Amino acid sequence: MSTFIIAEAGVNHNGSIKQALKMVKIAADSRADAVKFQSFIAQEEISKFAPKAKYQLKSTDTHESQLEMVEKLELNKDDHLVLIESCKQYNIEFMSSPFDLKSINMLQELNVNRLKIPSGEITNLPYMRQISRMGKPVIMSTGMATLEEVWAALNVLVKAGTKKDQVTVLHCNTEYPTPMKDVNLKAMLTLGDELRVAVGYSDHTLGIEIPVAAVALGATVIEKHFTLDRTLPGPDHAASLEPQELKAMVTAIRNIEKAMGDEVKKPSPSEIKNIPIARKSIVAKNPIKKGERFSDDNLTVKRPGTGISPMEWDSVIGSKADRSYHIDELIE
Repeated sequence: MSTFIIAEAGVNHNGSIKQALKMVKIAADSRADAVKFQSFIAQEEISKFAPKAKYQLKSTDTHESQLEMVEKLELNKDDHLVLIESCKQYNIEFMSSPFDLKSINMLQELNVNRLKIPSGEITNLPYMRQISRMGKPVIMSTGMATLEEVWAALNVLVKAGTKKDQVTVLHCNTEYPTPMKDVNLKAMLTLGDELRVAVGYSDHTLGIEIPVAAVALGATVIEKHFTLDRTLPGPDHAASLEPQELKAMVTAIRNIEKAMGDEVKKPSPSEIKNIPIARKSIVAKNPIKKGERFSDDNLTVKRPGTGISPMEWDSVIGSKADRSYHIDELIE
């Protein structure tokens, strides 16, 4: 099955619909399956007392509050409609993570294919129930969560009406960028084993190797932030891929999918031709006369592999030569 790759535009448009439209095209050019934005009404989501995260303080105005920062990044309903139309033109799925109840309802009105629950909302009971009422497939990130909290969130969704087989759970770490020592990629396997749901990985590390590794471990969904330029001001740019890196990640994931194969150990079509070249056969080590018995002294093993396999050595030793052999001749 092909990995569903989400190119996460997030808020890296910096509140500009023009920049957001450029990101749709870049995501489509990378051949990602979906481009994802974030839907929110800042006043509904964040109180005036909410502090910024440390990583946000590094890349934004330190004098503004989290609310003030996020208000500048909102996309309204008309913006969403423009982006959805652009996605249709570029043949890429539009996705968004809602961060409040009104935004959930807006995405339902816009008839999005699936809903993405961000990590910060999986302990938000009213939010989770509202998501479930939409009757859509759900992808849920689990950054900062314990296994027990993920279980609780999944149970809320299922009890509220979401079918378990419509839920994909993403392992995630919400530090931007995530230190390699904190990735804990094996936790994705634990989620799959414990919850018995499809799993994937939402990545905030620098580079592309971790999402590629996640695919090799069985991720069915990969989500990765991208930006037009990592040096742009804003909370998430520094931990995002630039356009060529996004394209490289998608290509690498598709290559890994091809390389995973069908689990059967057998010669591949491309290497069968190398069998006679690389393998060896039983040959004459010295000149052998007709009627002479084959022995360790007059036989050896050399390329090519077009004669008797060396695995038949014991059955050849002691038998008589039915003709004479020159040095290096294949024994028949």
